[in-house]
Amino acid sequence: MNIETHPFTPFLPPDACLLMLGTFPPAEKRWCMPFYYPNYLNDMWRIFGICFFDDKTHFVIESEKRFDLDAIIPFLKNKRIALFDTAQKVCRTRNTASDKDLEIIERADLDGMLGALPECRAVVTAGQLATDTFCSHYGISAPKVGEYAVFHFHEREIRLYRMPSSSRAYPMRAERKAEFYNKVFAFLGLTE
Repeated sequence: MNIETHPFTPFLPPDACLLMLGTFPPAEKRWCMPFYYPNYLNDMWRIFGICFFDDKTHFVIESEKRFDLDAIIPFLKNKRIALFDTAQKVCRTRNTASDKDLEIIERADLDGMLGALPECRAVVTAGQLATDTFCSHYGISAPKVGEYAVFHFHEREIRLYRMPSSSRAYPMRAERKAEFYNKVFAFLGLTE
């Protein structure tokens, strides 16, 4: 059994109001950059481009088939958005990044992340396994895609939003996915 440890450190701006959690990055051979949502075919950075700039290619360097990490990191810090995943260690049951082919060996330190983000008012889980992992840890029922559930952490009321996966395998156009993500960004006042 080949166990993989998460290759990235949690991206946790101390004033973050939003924590976004996927499940686990794809294998390094699928990366176009050493950061979250690194697969060029993944729509997350296109979704961000649509939501914040009305431009699907805002963070895309098409000629190099990669994302503009030099623009992404300061943008996330400015918007107070933190990123990590729900799994710290996984075993791939097949050679894919699909949730259905991941076995979580060790969950990420969810309490530690939320504890490090005292201004966090919302969490986004992108994908079913990330949602199930988070909900199981906090003992809450998983909301439907595009909706949220409220939970409490150290006397803070936080919303958990279940968002559609940004993977192209999820059968929805990036523009439609962006409509769901905009609900969270609007709640937090990030798109004003």
